[in-house]
Amino acid sequence: MTERNEIILIGREHPTLQKLAEQFSTMGCRAVITPFGDEARSRVGGVRVGMVVVALGPESEALEWIREINFLYRGLPVLAAAVHGSVTEAREAIGVGAADYLLLPIEDELLKSHLNNYLARYFDPELGNGRKLLSSDPNMKRLLNQIRRVGKSLATVLIQGESGTGKELIARFVHQVSDRSNQAFVALNCAALPENLLESELFGHSKGAFTGAITDRKGKFLQANGGTIFLDEISEMSLNLQAKLLRVLQEREVDPVGGRGSVPLDVRVIASTNRDLKDWAEEGKFREDLYYRLNVFPVSLPPLRKRPGDILLLANHFRKRFIAELGRNDIPFSPSALSAMENYSWPGNIRELENVIQRALLMAEGRAVEPEDLMIDYDPTDNDDRPTTASHSLPPSTSTLGDNTDGIRLPIGTTVREMEEFLIHRTLDEVNGNRTRAAELLGISIRTLRNKLNEYAAR
Repeated sequence: MTERNEIILIGREHPTLQKLAEQFSTMGCRAVITPFGDEARSRVGGVRVGMVVVALGPESEALEWIREINFLYRGLPVLAAAVHGSVTEAREAIGVGAADYLLLPIEDELLKSHLNNYLARYFDPELGNGRKLLSSDPNMKRLLNQIRRVGKSLATVLIQGESGTGKELIARFVHQVSDRSNQAFVALNCAALPENLLESELFGHSKGAFTGAITDRKGKFLQANGGTIFLDEISEMSLNLQAKLLRVLQEREVDPVGGRGSVPLDVRVIASTNRDLKDWAEEGKFREDLYYRLNVFPVSLPPLRKRPGDILLLANHFRKRFIAELGRNDIPFSPSALSAMENYSWPGNIRELENVIQRALLMAEGRAVEPEDLMIDYDPTDNDDRPTTASHSLPPSTSTLGDNTDGIRLPIGTTVREMEEFLIHRTLDEVNGNRTRAAELLGISIRTLRNKLNEYAAR
C-alpha cells in the first residue's frame, strides 16, 4: 500500500460513515471523518492524502465540494458515497467530477477493489495523475525524451499549453524521471485562492500571524522540501505575490507569514499556464524577471487537434478504463463514432475527450457507442469536416452579418462586450452551469469567469 494512504471522509457523523472509516482502517489506511468546512479543506490538502470520500445527503453542498476538490487538487480521487442512493444522484456526482459512486453500507471485497483501483493507480510511479502518458505523435515522443534528459537536473520547468492538454501529467512525469521521485510532489492551483490565502498556502504561516491563524501551518513549499512543487496557472498570481515568489526562487529559502526567520529550501519548481507568458510579461501582467527565472526549460504542449493520431488512441484507452470502472460489458465505438471523434476539434483537449468517453459509456444503450452518445456538436455534412456548434439565439435584429466559423449569426451592432457575455453564458449552458469546465473551455481562469459574471449581474 502506498505511503500516501490517508483517506478523508467528508460529511456529517453517521454510523454508516463510521463503519466505512473502520473498513478502511482494517485495510491499512488511516481514515479521518471531518464535517464540511475549513477543517475539511485543511485536511484534503495534506501531503499524505491519497483519496477523498464525500458523503451525499439532502444538502446540495456535497456536489460543490466534489467540484471544488477536483479543481484544487486535480487527479486526487474523489468518491461520492450515499446511504439512500439513486441513478440520478450518481449521475450528478459523476457529472461534477466524482471518480465513482459508493452505495453504503458496502461489502469489504467491493470496497477493497475500489481502494486498489483508485489509491494504487493514482500513485503508481508508472502513471501520472492517475492516467498513462500515451502518445503516437512523433513530436510528443521527442518532447518526452527531452524531459527524461532534463529530469535529473534542478532546472526550473515552465509548461505552456491550452487547458486540458495534460500540463499536470507532464509535471508529474518530470518529477517521476528525476532523482526526487521518492519525495513529495505537491501541486497548487494559483488561480483558486485569493492573494492573502494563496500567500499563506504557498509559504505557510505562524500561529497568530493573522485573524484565524490558530496554529502554525507548513506551506506548500515546505511540504515539498526535498521534492517537487507544481504551480498551476501561475499567470493568475498577483504581481505582489510574484515578487515574493521570485525572492524564494533566488534565495532558495522561505519566510512563513508572521514567522521568525527564513527556512532553507531544496525544491524543484515546475510552473504551468494556458497563456503565452512572454506576451503576458510584455503587457506588464507578469514580472519579466520571474518569467526568465521560470523559463529555464520551456515545454510547449500541442493541443489535441494538432495530434490527430492520438485522438483514437486516447479514446480507446479511456473506453477500456471506464468500462472497467463502470463495471459494464465491453462496448466498441461504431465507425461513425470514430469518424466523429477524428473530425471534431476538441476545444477542451484531452480533458474534454476523457469526459466525453465517460459520459458516452454511461449513456450508450446499443451494442456500440454511436455519435449521439458522444454528445459533441459534430455535423457530418460539413464540407470541411469540422465541428459545428448548436445554434443559440442572440437578441433579434432585422439584419445580420452572416454566419461566422462557429455557426453563430451576429446581429448588426453587436458590441464586443455583448458578444463576450453571450459566449460565456452559452458555454455555461453547454456544460450545465459547471463554472470550472466553462473556464477551461473559454481559456480563462475561474477567477476571471467569476468576475465577469459578477459584472454582468451588476448591470
